[in-house]
Amino acid sequence: MEDQVSSKNPDPAEKPTNEKPPAVNRYALQCSIVASIVSIIFGYDTGVMSGAMVFIEEDLKTNEVQIEVLTGILNLCALFGSLLAGRTSDVIGRRYTIVLASILFMLGSVLMGWGPSYPVLLTGRCTAGLGVGFALMVAPVYSAEIATASHRGLLASLPHLCISIGILLGYLVNYFFSKLPMHIGWRLMLGIAAVPSLVLALGILKMPESPRWLILQGRLGEGKRILKLVSNSPEEAEIRFQDIKTAAGIDAKCEDEVVKMENKKTHGEGVWKELILRPTPAVRRVLLTALGIHFFQHATGIEAVLLYGPKIFKRAGITAKDKLFLVTIGVGIMKTTFIFTATFLLDKVGRRKLLLTSVGGMVCALTMLGFGLTMAQNSGGKLAWALVLSIVSAYSFVAVFSIGLGPITWVYSSEVFPLKLRAQGASLGVAVNRVMNATVSMSFLSLTRAITTGGAFFMFAGVAVVAWNFFFFLMPETKGKSLEEIEALFQRDGDVKTKDENNAA
Repeated sequence: MEDQVSSKNPDPAEKPTNEKPPAVNRYALQCSIVASIVSIIFGYDTGVMSGAMVFIEEDLKTNEVQIEVLTGILNLCALFGSLLAGRTSDVIGRRYTIVLASILFMLGSVLMGWGPSYPVLLTGRCTAGLGVGFALMVAPVYSAEIATASHRGLLASLPHLCISIGILLGYLVNYFFSKLPMHIGWRLMLGIAAVPSLVLALGILKMPESPRWLILQGRLGEGKRILKLVSNSPEEAEIRFQDIKTAAGIDAKCEDEVVKMENKKTHGEGVWKELILRPTPAVRRVLLTALGIHFFQHATGIEAVLLYGPKIFKRAGITAKDKLFLVTIGVGIMKTTFIFTATFLLDKVGRRKLLLTSVGGMVCALTMLGFGLTMAQNSGGKLAWALVLSIVSAYSFVAVFSIGLGPITWVYSSEVFPLKLRAQGASLGVAVNRVMNATVSMSFLSLTRAITTGGAFFMFAGVAVVAWNFFFFLMPETKGKSLEEIEALFQRDGDVKTKDENNAA
């Protein structure tokens, strides 16, 4: 499909394949790294909660259902945060939306660090969840909008890499803070995240706004100046500037500093109508693939391993708390290492090949993990080989997930939507992502009681088979395409005719 589009719509700015690709723009890289720090904070919260819940359960005398609610409520609140984030970022810009996410994280961390009772802890978790929703939507969109086509995979995957770094930091903090008195340790684990949140909220103000958002508001001069900073040459900046103006519905010949966008919907007005109620066939396909990849990212079970790793390894036969936390640190190391590798492969190998390879590996790893855990539990944790197989399979699952489905979900969903639909389209994807995350995190312990821990991972393997077929048939390659070109990948020959028929009706 993508080959047909390329032959019909050749890119005049595309360089010959034998030429060395341009180096990544350092300023754009710096901006993406700073914006992605908000994802480190979210990742830290996820990682540290896996250990903190062990002590919260003992200190506050909570039961398993309360722990499931505590872990999952963050994602339910993130659902509402993500739905608000799309329109918010269209109104106040991508940069100030990141500031808002940081402030919400800070408030949530302070409440959780105080945590005198379960209701206060739950309130802090909800507040942080709103920040998660904003962060997961805006960081990949901001990175994708400042990146060039040749390095968009690298920059747009940085937020997910930073989530993994945060998870690893959370696991490390679990190990070292677990040696403190119980009533102090878990509160420090959760409360310390307030410090980087405050630093980020202040530091982000020195970053530039997304040039695409500025141009959509009619602030052409500002947008063009920022494009010159984040592009590799003045010629590339001019090409990007003209493409964005066309996408925003501005006359290509217009060179005014500021343009009044008369009758233009620059703050996200009417987007839901174009996205949900009356989408074009191309937008409908974009929406299906974007929501689908977010659905399968968590429906395949990654949150079960990341959040309940200590409980899973305990059922496999490890009983000592320090050993449980050490094995869980290994999960964080694998995730971070392979996502770091993926950031350099996305723009070379391509999204589609990497994704299909990743999901195929997940099917194998989940099947082995289900088998290992079944044998370990049936033997009462006495089979050493079953314990080893469970650990190796869990590490393998995290590795293959992290080199493909993990980062590609955020890259792909941040680049496929047209300019005026991008923020709120991405927010819908994040909403689906959080619903599935909450579903898995709030039901996993109950699911393991119903069908055993091994049975749960056999079920995730089956979902991964469905995911592979979904990606194979519905997802075109976007590598090397500008954001303004990608919409053409989802168009079909009959779309114009269908649109004309609908208008006539």
